[in-house]
Amino acid sequence: MRAIPKILIVEDDTSLAWSLKHVLQVEGYTVETAFNTDDGFVRARDESFDVVVTDLQLPGASSVGDKAGLELINRLRAVKPQQPIILMTAHHTTETAIEATKLGAYDYLMKPFDPAELLDMIDKAVSSSRLTSEPVELGDTEAPTDAIVGNSRAMQSVYKDIGRLADKPVTVLIRGETGTGKELVARALYQHSDRAKQAFIVVNCVAIPETLLESELFGHEQGSFTGATARRIGRFEQANHGTIFLDEIGDMTMSTQAKLLRVLQEKTIQRVGGKETIAVDVRILAATHRDLEAAIRENQFREDLYYRLNVATVTLPPLREHREDIPALVRHFLHCYGGDLGTFNASMSADAIQFLQQQPWVGNVRELENVIRKALLLARGFTIGPDEVHAAIAQARLPRPAVDQTLASYISDLLARAVRGELENVSDAVTEATERELYAQAIQLAQGNQVKAAKWLGVSRPTMREKLTNYGLHAKRDATSPE
Repeated sequence: MRAIPKILIVEDDTSLAWSLKHVLQVEGYTVETAFNTDDGFVRARDESFDVVVTDLQLPGASSVGDKAGLELINRLRAVKPQQPIILMTAHHTTETAIEATKLGAYDYLMKPFDPAELLDMIDKAVSSSRLTSEPVELGDTEAPTDAIVGNSRAMQSVYKDIGRLADKPVTVLIRGETGTGKELVARALYQHSDRAKQAFIVVNCVAIPETLLESELFGHEQGSFTGATARRIGRFEQANHGTIFLDEIGDMTMSTQAKLLRVLQEKTIQRVGGKETIAVDVRILAATHRDLEAAIRENQFREDLYYRLNVATVTLPPLREHREDIPALVRHFLHCYGGDLGTFNASMSADAIQFLQQQPWVGNVRELENVIRKALLLARGFTIGPDEVHAAIAQARLPRPAVDQTLASYISDLLARAVRGELENVSDAVTEATERELYAQAIQLAQGNQVKAAKWLGVSRPTMREKLTNYGLHAKRDATSPE
């Protein structure tokens, strides 16, 4: 069971502090406040916060006038180098904001700002905090946190690769089908490296619209394109001296691939619209489910970049190739989600586990995880048997209705399946299919912006995140989006 994210706001304007606190509490965060640098530092040092949000200008016995926020960042980074810190500052202090990022701030916001922008930034910072603070256990089926589970020969080979490569200063390409656990491998490589106390930045190359990916990676100068109202520091600069994980790198455009190649070769970047060459010391971990060799033959992936990335490789096997690990995975997911769903000490019958081992698992470990959660709900606290597993799989693999199929005919088909004994809980199936389509269209229309999509649907951002995760949704790239 994950703890509710905890945020510290350091802001001397009490009305703004309480306003921000209210906004964040409505979104489900636990929020504490401090009103000067000294109190903010002590609380952030002695307590555990997922994110610290601080103003630039703050009072305090140790503060330095109009740059007290920078002092707080420096002091806090010295004792908690992995603590994500977001700086709030006024329009006329852009250079100071950039200085804060270079000092180690996670990001910054220019006042006045839209609360939705702050929520989106905090959401990303919370994810970053979780990625760096929660250990990835190798083969531990009882770990309450994330774990790479399995003791098969195939998974033992993965563990050996992680141990062999973690502390080596090399780029690592993580390969495997969707749902095999590539992000967990990246986190394990980071956590066992000599950069484990530095930043770990994750960039999902699919979730970011194509036209914005270059800016996300390398930053941009003010006025470099429509909407670039201020200079922005990119993820590579934020990850300086640390590690950056580029997920689904096979979906990058050829233009962005060329600029990434330059980073690998020269260890420098240029912001979009800028002329300054900026040195960066970043270890790159990359992942893809695509056949890069085929993409090279089809002129969709650069061969020179491929060889630069393919210095060292960790290949995750599909679940169908290590079915002997399914019992351990089942125990792990029952342990992880049983408490969340009020079914402590949940168990599954041997014949149900045997049935799971016979499935194809196209979605791999992620699909199995989804099925176990559904089965826990269906069992309602009792031992999970074959019936609950059958029903959970039927729900998890329910095909989306065809675009031209009416709702009435779709429901009619489901009821017919129920009559034949092929499907249970038609009501849940319709709700799930409707929700999947609703959230899929909303996040696509919002081009991956969860704040916008949640606002349109009238749901909280935690609910938005949960639904997107449950349905495995992300926004497709929009090649027609304006530059």
